[in-house]
Formats: sequence, C-alpha cells, structure tokens
Amino acid sequence: MTKYNMVKNAIQSKITDGTYTAHQKISSESELMKEFGVSRHTVRQAIGELVTTGWLYREQGSGTFCADRTVEKKSEHRENQKSIAIVTTYISDYIFTSIIRGAEARLSEAGYQVSIFSTNNNHENERLILGKLLNQKFDGVIVEPTKSAYSNPNLAYYLELEQQSIPYIMINAYYDELEPISIVMDDEKGGFIQTEHLINLGHRNIIGCFKTDDMQGAQRMKGFLKAHRKNNVPINPRNIITYTTEGKETKPVQELDKLLSAPNHGLTGLVCYNDEIAMKLLNVLREKNIIIPDDFSMVGYDDSFLAEISEVKLTSIVHPKSLMGEEAANTILDLINSKKNKNNDAFNRNSIVYSPELVVRTSTKDINE
Repeated sequence: MTKYNMVKNAIQSKITDGTYTAHQKISSESELMKEFGVSRHTVRQAIGELVTTGWLYREQGSGTFCADRTVEKKSEHRENQKSIAIVTTYISDYIFTSIIRGAEARLSEAGYQVSIFSTNNNHENERLILGKLLNQKFDGVIVEPTKSAYSNPNLAYYLELEQQSIPYIMINAYYDELEPISIVMDDEKGGFIQTEHLINLGHRNIIGCFKTDDMQGAQRMKGFLKAHRKNNVPINPRNIITYTTEGKETKPVQELDKLLSAPNHGLTGLVCYNDEIAMKLLNVLREKNIIIPDDFSMVGYDDSFLAEISEVKLTSIVHPKSLMGEEAANTILDLINSKKNKNNDAFNRNSIVYSPELVVRTSTKDINE
C-alpha cells in the first residue's frame, strides 16, 4: 500500500467509525505528517483525493473538515443500482458454499449483482470490508458476523449502514447490541438435542467440544450443560473442550488426545461443535483404535456432506444451508423494496429461527443393549 493510500484510508476509517463527525475539523497537515511519518506532499495528496471524492471539504484560512456524507447519500440517485453484498466468515469451506449458493441464486434471479466477501472470522478484515461496502453504495448487505460471541469493535460501521439507510440482515448469528433482523438456528436447543440423544442411549461420561468465539458454539455448549442438568447427569468440567478460531486446527485434537490417554478415563461419548471438527476428532479415535460406535459414540452438527463421506456415518443436527441463504435473500429483497416504496413496516418484521432436528446414523449406539 502506498503511503498516501495509508493516510487516506486512515482518515476514511476515522470518518466511518465516528471519530470525525460531519463538519468537524480534521488533524492539520503537520499533525498528520507526524502521525504517519510521511511528507507534506503525501498528506496533501491524500487529502486532495478525499476532497475530490466528497469525504472532506476545505475552508480557506480555517482548515479541512469532514463532509456531511448523510446529505450526500440521501441526494444520490440509486434507482438503477442493483447490487447486494454477502459477507461471510468463510467462502469455500464446509457448509458456506451451500448458504452462499442459495442466496446468490435468488438474488441473481431478482436481477441483482452479488459481491461476496470473506472475513476469515477476523475483526480487522470485517472492518476493511465494511468500509468498502459503505464506499461502494450497495443496496443491501447479508452478513455472517465475525466472532459473534465477543463484543464487536466494528459496531460504528453497522450504525453507519443504518444512517445511510442501507438494509442489512445477519445469518447464523447476530450482534446482540444491534438487534438486527437475523436468520439463525436455535443452537442452544441443538446442543441440548445432541447431548440428550447420547444420554438417552445410556452415556454418562460425555465429552463436549465447542468453538466459543462464535455465538453458535457458546449456545451449543449451553445446550450441552442443560441436557446434563435436566437428566441429572453430573458434569465433569474436564470433559469440556473449548477452542477459538485461531486454535481450531490444533487444540481440539490435542485436548481429546489428552483425555483419552488418561488411564481408566471411562469416556463413551462425544458431542461436537460441527461435523468439520468431528472429522478431525474421528482421526484421534482411529489412532487410539477406538471403534465407532462399538467403543464410542459421537454426534456432529450441521448434517453436512462430511456426515456421510466417511466410513462412519455421522449422527448430526440438520442445518438449513441453502434454504437459509434463500431466506436471507428474500428478506433483504423485501427490505430493499420496502425502502423504495417507503413502507417502514418491513423493518419491524420478525427474525427467523430454525428449530433443530437430529438425523441419526451409525456413529451412535445404545450402550445398555
């Protein structure tokens, strides 16, 4: 990135996140030179481009100020613009292709150009993407939140979407502070169903493995605990494996190996955050010559293609996948049309919550038989 682009992007970010408000004077050229360690020419080049594109304006003898972009956005004629952004944590991995395919097919059918972005479940990537969306004037945005179990540092960007009257909805999870329209699963109930299935099969010493930087994992772990309590099965805290995005490739495998290496561990069941992690953990079981389901039962989540490609056919919770994508597309289209028709009722609609169902295959067994 060139030095002037670095300065320009930093100023744009401060405008977008509310550090600079409309008609507020920005830092002087000398202050910007010192802050970024660049020449006066570089600062003037960056400011000049931001003035030309309507982000800033100059007043002779007073300095440079943040433009009122709300007025600009409202005055822009966007009737002929038909573009929608889909922001997901991942694009090509796991079930995300099915979700995106479902949304993209419906949006294309409605005549919209679809742009797809991936945050890789990273807040900084999310911030950069949201900045692009605000600059490029999309008609609507479908978002899968990044690390949704944590307080989000990019809320100002979502508030800016609202200020510019750009409809957005969230899928798979949502940022609770924003109370957005969302399309999600009842993940707490899903985790409960996974766990109670094993308890009903006689399992009492069950491992739970959950990704806890996303809302889905936190809710599924909550369901895991509730199922134990409801059925009066003691919970062993050592049997709960938690991990985050950064540790997903190593920590679950290492922790399961440690649990199964303990003498007389007595473990008979495993509840997994999703099918993807279940496949990784299945390799650990194989290495220890543990036979599924004769020696050990396991349950996945999402009923993905992974549930059936292995020689072990995985019992798993159904995720709507492409249906969720299609529902998301229909919802964002309704919001866009309601905005065009000045019908505010659509913005009061209810979110969609899918009720989980379990598909039972051969990875679980009644140990009382």
